[in-house]
Amino acid sequence: MSQLDQSEEAAERFRQELRRATHEVGFFYLVGHGIDPALIDDILEVSRRFFDLPEEEKLAIENIHSPQFRGYTRIGRELTHGDVDWREQIDIGEERDAVERGDGVPDYWRLEGPNLWPANFPELQLVVARWTAELNALALRLLRTWAFALGAGEHVFDAAFADHPFSLLKIVRYPGESADVAKQGVGAHRDGGVLTLLLVEPDKGGLQVEHDGDWIDAPSIPGAFIVNIGEMLELATDGYLKATLHRVVSPQVGTDRISIPFFFNPALDATMPQLDLDPALRAEARGLSVDPTDSPILETYGDNALRYRLRAHPNVAEIHHADLLK
Repeated sequence: MSQLDQSEEAAERFRQELRRATHEVGFFYLVGHGIDPALIDDILEVSRRFFDLPEEEKLAIENIHSPQFRGYTRIGRELTHGDVDWREQIDIGEERDAVERGDGVPDYWRLEGPNLWPANFPELQLVVARWTAELNALALRLLRTWAFALGAGEHVFDAAFADHPFSLLKIVRYPGESADVAKQGVGAHRDGGVLTLLLVEPDKGGLQVEHDGDWIDAPSIPGAFIVNIGEMLELATDGYLKATLHRVVSPQVGTDRISIPFFFNPALDATMPQLDLDPALRAEARGLSVDPTDSPILETYGDNALRYRLRAHPNVAEIHHADLLK
């Protein structure tokens, strides 16, 4: 990505490669991104320390206490397409006040609200605040670069993202459960948002990306982000850019894996603009992918986000959103 700060020739080379990678594959490794290596070390270190907390401290912030689906999820309590994901995690969103429910207030505003933080581990919140600020800026610059590479105005996405993004950070630990038969860490899915920046501990595997009918391993590279686009960016380009199926295989028994995906998403009430692609690019647009759940991609981001949360965390939904389940 550092090519963007070099010559115009180098910047154009980066833009063309970015467009090609996400048109043909939908996943790529990003280096030269400018994130301080010391901050990368810090986020990995506090993530390890969080999962080492006593069980009662993690359960004190379990997501069953959060109408916004924030906080700690114990192993086996999140589903992908009805199947159990074998992982524990903490979900952290934008720190905002909750929106009061009422007539005329869209249901997706229920997702806006505060996070849950462990009482005796303030370092987590401090490092996450730095991490989120840095990645929001990185993701917005990357999104503007995509817009430019597609022939649209560089700031075409700003109204949806720049002032009130609904970004989400997950800090995940996959315990080693695979032996003779590989177990599901996360089932096959496409991300429902716009852009994902994934950091994985160095030299750890498990992520697999679907390409031309095969599952391709995507091991971590030290200092690199694994980047993919979500369904909303596919929607904005009528399928010219590709939201790709991916999954995580549980590590081998006796090992584990820390994974930190950052999901850069628009405001909950944002509708993704439909880009006016160059005719040569539009001729290569494939339309939208077939969702494995047969669920259509909805135009307003919050509707997609709420649907995913209700489906992935039925125990939280039953406690806080039983009226929606009817």
